[in-house]
Amino acid sequence: MAGGCEILGPFRYTWTEGCFPMGRDSLALGDFATVRKHWRVCDLGCGAGLLLLLLARREPTLALTGVELSGEAMAAARANFQENGLEGTLLEGDFSTAPLPLGIFDLVVSNPPYFAPRSGKGSDPARMEGEVTLEGLCRRAGALLRHGGRFALVHRPERLADLFAGLRGAALEPKRLQFLQHDAAHAPSAVLVESVKGGRPGLECLPAAFAAGPI
Repeated sequence: MAGGCEILGPFRYTWTEGCFPMGRDSLALGDFATVRKHWRVCDLGCGAGLLLLLLARREPTLALTGVELSGEAMAAARANFQENGLEGTLLEGDFSTAPLPLGIFDLVVSNPPYFAPRSGKGSDPARMEGEVTLEGLCRRAGALLRHGGRFALVHRPERLADLFAGLRGAALEPKRLQFLQHDAAHAPSAVLVESVKGGRPGLECLPAAFAAGPI
């Protein structure tokens, strides 16, 4: 994957070859996730820092943390923070074992690998779950969040049953859902879900978001 550069409001986002390019799923998640002033935000699998830039664009007082396994992507994330004058904590490593403080984050976000191991779906190995499954991602997000904190992610519609099971198993109650699709004639290709740690049951289904071009 070739590198590139995009202007995101006040920020300049640059990714290098080997990093995921800017996609509509991450852009949608950056608009979808709830943010408040001075919230502590953690991106699990932050890549080159796109989601953190998108959230900081909406609320500049956020305290930003990102964890990324790929050294190349982490180098790009650090360069993006430096170029845009952003402060935060960027950790290279596996987010399941990274030395992150537990129970203090107001918001955790993630655009994780979509496909389960040995599912036969997805040609890109980077889009296949590794040792950290969807259930493990939910557990980690739940451990990092304070009571009442939120976990927002984008995933595939066919994984919704697995996702809801993983969320509730981590004491994360699904509260908001929005499908992403190309147009009304096509089935949704992605879904945005936000859950609340210790939240009461009750799911708000938002109108579908339509996007011209690939998601």
